[in-house]
Amino acid sequence: MLMRALFSAALIALPVAVSADPNPLRNAYFGETHMHTALSLDAYIGGTRLMPADSLAYARGEPVTLPDGSVAQHKRPLDFAAVTDHSEYIGEMYSAIYEDAPGYDNDELEELRTMSDLEQRQEWFFKYVVSSNRSTTPQHPPFYAGPSTTKSAWDIIVTAANDANDPGVFTAMIGFEWSGAPNGANLHRNVLFRDDNVPDTVPSYIELNQEERLWDWMRVQEAEGRHLLAIPHNSNASKGRMFPDVDSFGAALDLDYARTRQHFEPLIEMMQVKGNSEVHRKFWAADEFAGFENADSIQKNSARIFKQRDFVRGGLKVGLQKQSELGVNPFKYGFMGGTDNHNGLMSAVAEDEFIGAHGPEDGSVERRRTGDVLGWIDGKDLSIGSIGGVWATENTRAAIFDAMKRRETFATSGPRIKIRMFGGPDLSAPADPVAMAEQGYLLGTPMGGDLRPTVIAPTFTVYAEKDPDGANLDRIQIIKGWVDENGDPNEKVIDVVWSGDRAIDLSTGKLPPVGNTVDLTTALFTNDIGTSTLMGSWTDEDFDPQEVAFYYARALEIPTPRWTTYDAVRNDLPLLEDVPATIQERAWGSPLWYSPAG
Repeated sequence: MLMRALFSAALIALPVAVSADPNPLRNAYFGETHMHTALSLDAYIGGTRLMPADSLAYARGEPVTLPDGSVAQHKRPLDFAAVTDHSEYIGEMYSAIYEDAPGYDNDELEELRTMSDLEQRQEWFFKYVVSSNRSTTPQHPPFYAGPSTTKSAWDIIVTAANDANDPGVFTAMIGFEWSGAPNGANLHRNVLFRDDNVPDTVPSYIELNQEERLWDWMRVQEAEGRHLLAIPHNSNASKGRMFPDVDSFGAALDLDYARTRQHFEPLIEMMQVKGNSEVHRKFWAADEFAGFENADSIQKNSARIFKQRDFVRGGLKVGLQKQSELGVNPFKYGFMGGTDNHNGLMSAVAEDEFIGAHGPEDGSVERRRTGDVLGWIDGKDLSIGSIGGVWATENTRAAIFDAMKRRETFATSGPRIKIRMFGGPDLSAPADPVAMAEQGYLLGTPMGGDLRPTVIAPTFTVYAEKDPDGANLDRIQIIKGWVDENGDPNEKVIDVVWSGDRAIDLSTGKLPPVGNTVDLTTALFTNDIGTSTLMGSWTDEDFDPQEVAFYYARALEIPTPRWTTYDAVRNDLPLLEDVPATIQERAWGSPLWYSPAG
């Protein structure tokens, strides 16, 4: 049954302000879990000089001074953030930055501190990052002064987070990036801790060459009383290895692998500056919104030729198949967003303010239009990145982490769109967002969770709220994936609720487009179409209680200008012909999963 509804901004929304008491219905908090500062070698090569404390200050809304003397300040502070510098080479960067550090006087580090030529920087990037970290046997460079420097750099990251953390106001999480990239396959993970009970130092891909060894290290941390999780990066560049059939050693996936991966990795990064990893138009032609930020030029580098299973929806379906085989789903991922920005500016995700994310590689209009980010992607294919959201009882480290662990999370392509979904056989169409949450927690399951076995078709209630400073909403969809009795994966996209008086075209099964108010000569749009909030419900009348399945919600905005259009209009340049001039920003809610009894 297909239902739609149009709700005005006058609806009572769930509380978002910080209160003295935890909110059992949970608040939506926005933040960043993928950010690099001067402690990352590749960021420093590109000219970044902001340190972890600076990046967190920017996230809190404080002004920071950039290397060129300009001042940057977030228009809207974040609720939570984590600096995740590459653990590879943080010791080397400690030696490069601090005069009293071991190795500071090394000639190569003196060259690093003083170089300004783009070609020289690119040579450094290939020599000390690409050639080593994308090999199967990465090594520290000759200017590494030993483990004590890694520990000192980690202390800086931990101290910055502890100093910035302000429970109830701003959550600064402690984390790092493990940057596994065998033969150029992007298998990076961001590791986050629940509190300040963290180890004295952290490992890198140099010490732990496979993700299984990273999980082994995480298991040791848990045995010592620590709480942590890992978030895999953009799967679109994983060369088929993010959702594999075999482990890193070539053995078929088994039950232990599935349990371990599901335990340590509850979330995956849906999108970042290197594109959207949900779907690609090449493999999802029936999904009319699959052409969003596809980042095709990634395929020019390191033989990263896209496959369907490189994308999150493909991985979710593979996970269902593995569950049918093994009994446990190794790819049971909720969604998180991040930027992978390498200039220290936490969640700088406004389309009309994009200044690049990789120093001189994309730091000018000309480079963004005609250049590339060496070894990765054409400048014009870059996205502004993504932002993450959680539904948590309060804005504290424990509550934010626990929301991530239970997958009650969402990702957006930049705007602060709120989205949530509940599912269950006893749910009914909601009267308002508060009633929807009350009913959902009492009788159903929130997104990220498991639907209980049932013979009754489940109903899903959905809600989305526009960014207060952004564009109106077009629609909310539910994407269902399932494995049939023959073991084959299937999927369908359902338009659940939408703005205006449109109706589904019965001949095509499609909802007509919402329209387009963008003026490409001025890069302006209006909110004369769409709506500020959407809420509705859908019952899966084709539900089969014997089939494993997932369901996730996707909310879309009305069309708005892409960053390339803002660049062109501001600089009196023609629009680029081979990238979209407008986009429909969106939000993705973490899936709900269904498994039959027994």
